[in-house]
Amino acid sequence: MIFDLIVAIFIVQYLRRTLQTAIELPRWDNILRYILFGSIGLLVVDVAFSNLREIVNWLSHILLLYLIYILYAVKDLRAARQVLIAIAPYFLLSLVRDFFQLFDLRQLENWKDILDTLTGCALVYMLIMGFIINRQRKALHRERMRTLREEAQKNQALSLKDQLEIQVAERTKELTRQKEELQQALSDLKATQSQLIQSEKMASLGELTAGIAHEIQNPLNFVNNFSDLNQDLLDELKTELKTGNVEEAVAIADNIRSNEEKINHHGKRADGIVKGMLQHSRTSTGQKEPTDLNALADEYLRLAFHGWRAKDKSFNVTLDSDFDPAVGKIQIVPQEIGRVILNLLTNAFYAVNERKKSNEEGYQPIVRFRTKRQGNRVQISIGDNGLGIPASIVEKVFQPFFTTKPAGEGTGLGLSLCYDMITKGNGGELKLETKEGEGTTFTINLPA
Repeated sequence: MIFDLIVAIFIVQYLRRTLQTAIELPRWDNILRYILFGSIGLLVVDVAFSNLREIVNWLSHILLLYLIYILYAVKDLRAARQVLIAIAPYFLLSLVRDFFQLFDLRQLENWKDILDTLTGCALVYMLIMGFIINRQRKALHRERMRTLREEAQKNQALSLKDQLEIQVAERTKELTRQKEELQQALSDLKATQSQLIQSEKMASLGELTAGIAHEIQNPLNFVNNFSDLNQDLLDELKTELKTGNVEEAVAIADNIRSNEEKINHHGKRADGIVKGMLQHSRTSTGQKEPTDLNALADEYLRLAFHGWRAKDKSFNVTLDSDFDPAVGKIQIVPQEIGRVILNLLTNAFYAVNERKKSNEEGYQPIVRFRTKRQGNRVQISIGDNGLGIPASIVEKVFQPFFTTKPAGEGTGLGLSLCYDMITKGNGGELKLETKEGEGTTFTINLPA
């Protein structure tokens, strides 16, 4: 029967397409191709040679039976068993009908109509099942494609994840290297900064030393002069005692005592200057202690002035100082406050000296120094009538390494160190008021 061959051709094509036998099952794909070619060949013979139709009919049954067998028996083809369920009823009824015709069982003639009806129903069933199977195949194909897409996306995500992990690892390695380089650079910078700070301290110490050399000379001259005078008075005392002039001897002794007091006073004065120098030169402990601020300010005012004079003998300036007696002793770190005063005064001397070099007519250099108590605060102000600071750089003056001086004349650390010592070391504040061409005033506020 031609229809049996068409069914066989359809099933073979369905199996090859659905199960992808050419790729997945090449061995069974060859067998299915043989069945396909055999079915096509029998179809051609059935059309061309009508006298061989009976033989072709039974050979088509054999092909279908073999197809049903491999669908049932072969494990690799079991995924298409729904096809077996679809064609089995039609095949069995077609086989029974041909069997009746083969033996010409006339007594069963009445069953022919029933078999034809059942065969038609089986054919309809096969078509319906074919439609259902085709829909299921398409649904499975869509599901398979969706699964493949998801798997591809998952693989792509995993690949992207691996790439990102590699990039993160490389970036982490690069950041670690940069961090190490920055840490090394920071370490080098701190070492350089420490050296510059030490250089700044040594520079201020040099200026201080020049002032101290001048300051200490005065008390030492007094000590030497009164010592020489006492030697002469002692000789006179011996002479008067020998002559028995007791009253004159007592008067000379009083003069010697008075001179000794003066020697003691100026000796202590020299000792105080030396101690101040040692205190300034040694590293600050950061410990606050009760300090006579006016005495400290007066000491450093004179030391700063004489230190500048030691560098420039022609330098002269009017020192306008006013110390408020109400200031008294306050808790400060004296070494740090002394360095701040020395640095600010040195800057003031530099400013007025630079303005004086311009040969401005009628200009007289003035540096003002004030201390004043204001409630629970003590104020120190150091002002000058020098060149002033341009408004464009006022905000930068307390930044480390920023300087308004020409190259080689300043490190840019003086005001930065002053700001840190006042704000961090002594809990105060340092303010700046300036007007270009008129002068500058620094104001220090400290807790009283």
